[in-house]
Amino acid sequence: MTAREALAEAERRLAAAGVETPRVDAEWLVAHLLGTTRSGLAARLDDDVEGLEPLLERREMREPLAYILGEWGFRRLTLRTDRRALIPRPETEVVVERALEHIRGIEQPKVLDVGTGTGAIALAIADEVRDAQVTAIDVSPDALALARENLELTGINGRVRLVEHDLTVGLGNADFDLVVSNPPYVDPEELEALQPEVRDWEPHGALFGGVDGIEFYQRLFSDCPEYLKTGGHLVIEIGYGQLGAIESMVAGSPSLKLVEVTNDLQGIPRTLTMTKS
Repeated sequence: MTAREALAEAERRLAAAGVETPRVDAEWLVAHLLGTTRSGLAARLDDDVEGLEPLLERREMREPLAYILGEWGFRRLTLRTDRRALIPRPETEVVVERALEHIRGIEQPKVLDVGTGTGAIALAIADEVRDAQVTAIDVSPDALALARENLELTGINGRVRLVEHDLTVGLGNADFDLVVSNPPYVDPEELEALQPEVRDWEPHGALFGGVDGIEFYQRLFSDCPEYLKTGGHLVIEIGYGQLGAIESMVAGSPSLKLVEVTNDLQGIPRTLTMTKS
């Protein structure tokens, strides 16, 4: 079939499957098969398309588009994506933006990315601050393997160190200028309310943050002062409705002070910045 016909068929079937953005997803799939971009489709509508059916069936099963395509954009990078780690999201790009504000101007800043997943945050920081020395940790060997593939794919070599490490065992007295994290923060009680793309496909270990979704933050705030320099910053992503509970936790810390709350594009508090006194 032609690209025009493929788009119409894909849009119809994806809408019937309950996909929220059937036309956009259809464009992504057809563009992928043609080896072009969504914006380039307009000039290729009469081209023949092959191989749509298996991709379309996967999307009808509500497998995330990023997993089907095998890659996803994050800031200036294109990263490999699959079920080993969460899909990088626009909200997390804001986390990177806030993090960068606090290390630009520091010579060879030392950065720790806690729960790196695909490596998105660590690699974006290393890409945009060319002398940054980044340590990226994750408890999942599968996620770290994916992050290592992305490290090789992006060509950011020598300045990002990937380490399998569980935050619960601490990090000693490392001296970081910046700690950044997009941790598991979904309340397990919200499981059934999640979209199928998230609930059925993305790794639960990277999604759920224990009771009320905030257990990870408790560990992070407890351990962070041990490995953050005085005057250094901690930048984190938080979930919907969690600001009050997390503000209370920070208020109880003897050395962390909340200095900024940044909303996402929907006006929801999403990124918190703290400093160590």
